[in-house]
Amino acid sequence: MTGPAAVALPTVPPRTETNTTAVLLPAPSYPVEKTSLANGLRVVLAPDRTAPVVAVAVHYDVGFRSEPEGRTGFAHLFEHLMFQGSENVGKAEHAKYVQAAGGIFNGSTHPDHTDYYELLPSGGLERALFLEADRMRAPRITRENLDNQIAVVQEEIRVNVLNRPYGGFPWITLPPVAFDTFPNAHNGYGDFHELEAASLDDAEDFFDKYYAPGNAVLTVVGDFDVDTALGLVHRYFDDIPARPVPVRPSFAEPVRAEERRSVLTDPLAPRPALAVGYRVPDPLADLQTFLAYDVLTHVLSAGDASRLERRLVQKDRLVIGVSTYLGTFGDPFDQRDPLLLTLEARHPAESTPEAVLAAVDEELDRVVTDGLQPGELTRIQARIASGLLREADDALGRALALATFELHRGRPELINELPALVGAVTAESVQAAAAGLHAQGRAVLELRAGAAS
Repeated sequence: MTGPAAVALPTVPPRTETNTTAVLLPAPSYPVEKTSLANGLRVVLAPDRTAPVVAVAVHYDVGFRSEPEGRTGFAHLFEHLMFQGSENVGKAEHAKYVQAAGGIFNGSTHPDHTDYYELLPSGGLERALFLEADRMRAPRITRENLDNQIAVVQEEIRVNVLNRPYGGFPWITLPPVAFDTFPNAHNGYGDFHELEAASLDDAEDFFDKYYAPGNAVLTVVGDFDVDTALGLVHRYFDDIPARPVPVRPSFAEPVRAEERRSVLTDPLAPRPALAVGYRVPDPLADLQTFLAYDVLTHVLSAGDASRLERRLVQKDRLVIGVSTYLGTFGDPFDQRDPLLLTLEARHPAESTPEAVLAAVDEELDRVVTDGLQPGELTRIQARIASGLLREADDALGRALALATFELHRGRPELINELPALVGAVTAESVQAAAAGLHAQGRAVLELRAGAAS
């Protein structure tokens, strides 16, 4: 980890399994070609003729963390607005055109980017490129559309957060405990009053600033000829005017030395829950160290043989279920620094948060002092590598991964390199990662069930 958020990772001598040489893991060799248009749009092409489908994705370098203070939820609101028609596509016609061709489509908002995508039979490539270019050029930003989508987002919040057990826990409720600055701590889903206050000027300014071609990556994966696809890209995207690209600010925060705690009550939750957030190294500046933390999350909670599953669920029966993961939505590679390693557990009322935390600390101490068990690291590395291969196996999953690697790192070819990098993680570096969690002040959020409050 670098900069003001640095945490010293202790050097710990291994006690059990040592792994100082890379484990050879199966790795893909997907062809990847890159180019850029005159307006700044980056283009990633990955042909694959094994199945007659094509995926098209457009990623914009704007997410929850980029939205202005006083406009919480605006990035997500704007994602909805981009489906309300464009210069040559009427309202609801985007969906009609994609589905009529036998395809699917969607979009999603993340802390550091917003994506839009289509998956179609290969004959639908031109249709998808036309649709994405048309809304990149001129989405229909009207007062009617804005008001309509504000209402839609508010209903989403009611359904997914306000009227659902554990709604927003912990992705909305843990960051304010772990972070101090607005970009990192605020509710990316949005505040009702701030959403209602959104103006047409806000929407137009947001589009002009963040939806410039130079702030986007277009990715095409699947059954296509590269020259033909590139010709279509030029036909539909070349005439979109270039605009200035915003300078992305640093969202870095110092890592705390002291623990911070908070409590919330969920009247709909059937049982209590606990979320713990730990800061991890910058995934862009120090990927290899970051990968050791990814391995650690699997050591702790991936499968019935994992440390916390055996200790907390099977042996002590302190919790009903436990998971650890990197990143807001559990994808370790779709987020920039700062991000959290999150531990989430739901537990019976008779189990106290203190007992759960004490058991977690003991298991982390065991990793630090005793190291990994024989075969444990190899098993975890194989599990992670197989997950990476599975996610990239279909055209859409590959398109989303390639686009994120290009947007955040400028290296879509990382999709082929990750399994080898995971294989290079050593037992010593996993021990150091566990020690690194102890060397900082964690964020602890206790959720009390309404029936027990």
